[in-house]
Amino acid sequence: MTSIESVTLDAADPAAAGHFYKTAFGLGDELRVRAGEAASTGFRGFTLSLTVAQPGNVNALVDAALDAGATAVKPAAKSFWGYGGVVRAPDGALWKIATSAKKDKEPVTREIEQFVLLLGVDDVIAAKQFYVGHGLTVGKSFGRKYVEFVAPPSGPVKLALYGRRALAKDAGVSYEGTGSHRLTIDSDAVPFTDLDGFAWQTASR
Repeated sequence: MTSIESVTLDAADPAAAGHFYKTAFGLGDELRVRAGEAASTGFRGFTLSLTVAQPGNVNALVDAALDAGATAVKPAAKSFWGYGGVVRAPDGALWKIATSAKKDKEPVTREIEQFVLLLGVDDVIAAKQFYVGHGLTVGKSFGRKYVEFVAPPSGPVKLALYGRRALAKDAGVSYEGTGSHRLTIDSDAVPFTDLDGFAWQTASR
């Protein structure tokens, strides 16, 4: 089963970006940053999601991100599915911090339960079939709307697919965008590029 070992983001100032992610979210090797300034405008076609146990933890991570230099895109609020908000990191990546819980039931922490990469794709069904062909196993599938793949125990990052417009709407931004995704997915598979131009590379050990 194909496993995502980490996600690499391109940033004009990789040292500053790396400092932000450690300070705001406490992320380690699952999130890497490298120097890169490929042309990119508007929505870059993906979001990164941190799921946590309760609303208080969402607030704690959102506040930490804002204090570290992020900007608010979608203020944390209750929704039909739970509670969450979206911030834009200094390097431009969109991060959603969310929980399915409606109330706090324990002391607030900044502990992250799951790190999810959500790709906005033109055709969810075609992208699903492509990834199944590259060794990923479907965990949940809702027709042409959403697909979630199983994350192996050894893989710290879960992959999910949304329609591009739906993902942008969920993040609170316009779906329009051009240029580089400024994202590379590091896995235990051989390098490839998917149907929507997202590049996968073999993770360095």
